[in-house]
This record gives sequence, structure tokens and C-alpha cells, in this order.
Amino acid sequence: MRVMGVAILAGSLVASAGSAFAIDGDAEAGAKVFKKCQACHVADSDQNRVGPHLMNVFGREPGSLEGYNYSNAMKEYGSDGKVWNEETLTAYLRDPRGVVKGTKMAFGGLKKDEEIQNVLAYLAQYSDM
Repeated sequence: MRVMGVAILAGSLVASAGSAFAIDGDAEAGAKVFKKCQACHVADSDQNRVGPHLMNVFGREPGSLEGYNYSNAMKEYGSDGKVWNEETLTAYLRDPRGVVKGTKMAFGGLKKDEEIQNVLAYLAQYSDM
């Protein structure tokens, strides 16, 4: 019985650690890349700018942040239950207008996978994952 309890505890610790370390990137390098985003977005507070704040972006439904006026395209994109996660954010950061046709975001996207992963690691610091 004791071995079983230890195994369950170890599995729980691995599962909880996995969610905290799910993003394979360098947050410090991501902070440098995020400078391209700072004119429109904030990650470390809930202050909206031209774009919505990105605090706790992981797990958020696209187009759903209260107090921000999203484009109809973004609201529609998130209307079917999508959430921002590593997969959806990677696709969006690579090609915002290709993923959400009609988005207000004018940024052309990040083309390097390493930059995207680093930005995601940076944003993960400010998300309750």
C-alpha cells in the first residue's frame, strides 16, 4: 500500500510540474523578443493598450477578455471553445492574419520557431498555468 501511495504522489508532482514547465523556451530571451510586442501589449499586468493585456493569456478564450474591444473576427475565432495554449498561440504568433482573417492586430508575425517558443516561455511566467 505504501508503494502505491508514493507512486500516486510522485505522479501528482510530475503532473503539476509538467504544467508549470510545459513551454520549451527561454523566458529571458523571450523578454527581448517581446519588445516587438510592447507597443501594443503588456504581459505583467492587466492593463490594456492598443491590444489586450496578455497576463494569464494561457487558457483564455480568444476574444473574451472583458474590457477590451476585439474585432468581430477574433470574437468569432474564439466562439467555438478554443483557448490560447501553446499550439494556438504558436500558430497565431507565426501568422496572425492567416489564422484570424480580419484581426485588428497589424503585426506580421514571428517567423522563427525559437523566437515563438521564447515569447511563449516569457508569457507563461505571467499566466496561472
